Amino acid sequence: MDFVKLVLAAVVSFLIAFLLTPVIIKLYKKFGWLDDPGIRKHPKVVHRYPVPRGGGLVIFLAITLTSLVFLPLDKHLLIILLSVSVLAIVGLADDIFDLNPYTRIGFGLVACLLVVGGGIGIPFITNPLGGIIKLDNPQIPIYFLGKLRHIWVLADLFAAIWILSCINFVNWSKGIDGQLPGIVVVASLTIAFASFKFSADITQWPVAVLAFVVAGAYAGFLPFNFYPQKIMPGYGGGSIAGFMLAVLSILATTKVGTLVMVLGVPLVDALFVLTRRVVKGRSPVWGDATHLHHQLLALGWGKRRVTIFYWLVTLILGLLSLTLSSMAKLYTIFLLVTLLGIFFLCSKKFNLFLSRHGPGNG
Repeated sequence: MDFVKLVLAAVVSFLIAFLLTPVIIKLYKKFGWLDDPGIRKHPKVVHRYPVPRGGGLVIFLAITLTSLVFLPLDKHLLIILLSVSVLAIVGLADDIFDLNPYTRIGFGLVACLLVVGGGIGIPFITNPLGGIIKLDNPQIPIYFLGKLRHIWVLADLFAAIWILSCINFVNWSKGIDGQLPGIVVVASLTIAFASFKFSADITQWPVAVLAFVVAGAYAGFLPFNFYPQKIMPGYGGGSIAGFMLAVLSILATTKVGTLVMVLGVPLVDALFVLTRRVVKGRSPVWGDATHLHHQLLALGWGKRRVTIFYWLVTLILGLLSLTLSSMAKLYTIFLLVTLLGIFFLCSKKFNLFLSRHGPGNG
């Protein structure tokens, strides 16, 4: 594999994002497309001054332009970029009009169906107990555009659910300055290095290039998003992150388990948040201040500290995922669920104690 090409692709993507972000910031400020916490009051909002979202446009342009230069425009790349375009447009609309979350999910599903319809599916998953679980049956034959094609029911359904879940769950991990870009850089590079195990397979080379492109785009955006942030990823930046990581995990010989482990903290956090909302009879998709980063802030952590914590945990899990067996990865995920569950329980009781015994309550 040409590692010079990989590094060059990452550098070009980085430079496009780095140079384009100030332009997007000025554009959003000129038109008044700002997320103003004084106007848009919401419990999940933690910034205290007007900030443009706009990160979705930066990421979309960096990934698209760099990919067209360094990758052949085949069917898969075309459908990926088309899906990313859908998410970028929805992200732009959300930056301006603050769309309903169900509307965003609907268009996210469209993006998922586009890539699944383009032939990007999950034909099998590794069984932690040994062997593989095949998802290539049943198949439904159909004639489309004069050709006989097959819908792989389980493979396509699993892929659609996986991609849509990543779009939303990864998007939820952008509440703190710099939190999301660092996670994406680590996760995408982990997938790239995981694909190196199959470096003799020429079909894996474009996957590594695309992963480096994604890492470069978010790395170039990071300096402007780190505390104190000058721009936020917005729904576009968050959803594109989840989409690209999910698709890369599929293309890299279905490294779904690897990505689950690397994104262990955001995914487990999302699991607990969803469960709490449903148990309380609330909508599972409307935002609140119950995420892990909110809990850490409530305990007195600063934004930089929370962000670096997410980066370090993701990095550690990423390095482990490259060496652990499938069974060991499963144990690690269970351990994460247990530890975060204990943390949420203890932090809730601690915050309740403070509210009852704080200075303002006598």
